[in-house]
Amino acid sequence: MKLTRLGAALAAGALTVGVIAAAQAATNETIVTVVKVTGINWFNRMDDGVKQFAKDNPGVNAYQTGPGRADAAQQLKIIEDLIAKKVTAIAVVPYDPPTLEPALKKAMDRGIKVVTHEADNAKNTMVDIEAFDNTAYGAGLNERLASCMHDDGKWVALVGSLGSRSQVQWADGGIGNAKAKYPKMDLVEPKLETNNDGERAYEVAKEVLRKHPDLKGFQGSSSLDVIGIGRAVEEAGMQGKICVYGTGLPTEAGKFLESGAINGIAFWDPKLAGIAMNKVAQMLIDGKTVENGADLGIPGYTKVTVAKGPGKGIIVRGQGWVNVDKSNYKQYPF
Repeated sequence: MKLTRLGAALAAGALTVGVIAAAQAATNETIVTVVKVTGINWFNRMDDGVKQFAKDNPGVNAYQTGPGRADAAQQLKIIEDLIAKKVTAIAVVPYDPPTLEPALKKAMDRGIKVVTHEADNAKNTMVDIEAFDNTAYGAGLNERLASCMHDDGKWVALVGSLGSRSQVQWADGGIGNAKAKYPKMDLVEPKLETNNDGERAYEVAKEVLRKHPDLKGFQGSSSLDVIGIGRAVEEAGMQGKICVYGTGLPTEAGKFLESGAINGIAFWDPKLAGIAMNKVAQMLIDGKTVENGADLGIPGYTKVTVAKGPGKGIIVRGQGWVNVDKSNYKQYPF
């Protein structure tokens, strides 16, 4: 009888140890989101999404990191460090996708799952997630700009970085739209670079206004482009005389929308993009993939389209873009 009890106790102990081991194994999954730059509102909002995912998935250690300034070399170093730490998955918003290719290949060669965002030219990724078709998004911004300009006059396009794939696609989408449909719109400065920095965008916009005093429109790409442009337009007292559209966040652009220095913005919710990246990373960890037409259970990603990427991975596109202006920006408190 004693032996039986001892055996039962040992079995129970073994079961308890097994349960603990299983729980520990579950928390060994680490998904790290690496953004272009920390400390700006766009990626602070994305961090909200990463934290939400972590809260909803307590068995996963999910967190966000990134360089203190927008710098491809610093972002590369962070990824190299994560590879050395043998994290389970890396979800990255590349500042300059080609710079990261060797590191992301190394990560995948070592069994780390790789998901990218705003990088549909990335070859060494398993899934690149786009909130929408980038060319169509840029064309949509340009349609709003053209309407404001009455399809006529000088305009310029800004990008945060010529290495940022999505931003260049948005600018090219706008440029292509104007060229095809509005012959009286004169692009005088294509794709001026602002380094994803509001202060730099402000300086660029001031120089453009000095160089082209009869300018009629700006189309920005970085979320900070419209902020710098808005400042420059306000200082010049040109509200209502120059049309300004671009990617932005409502809380940042709000005061300029109110003053008329910015006419309208578009965006996708970085929080939802953060959740989407982490959810897809978890799917890859679980041996699953994203099918065409799939519902990720996230607004804007309820019926995704899937296409082959430039490497062995796939590109997943949602329908997540939102247009706002002075009349409705307060509906989006971020």
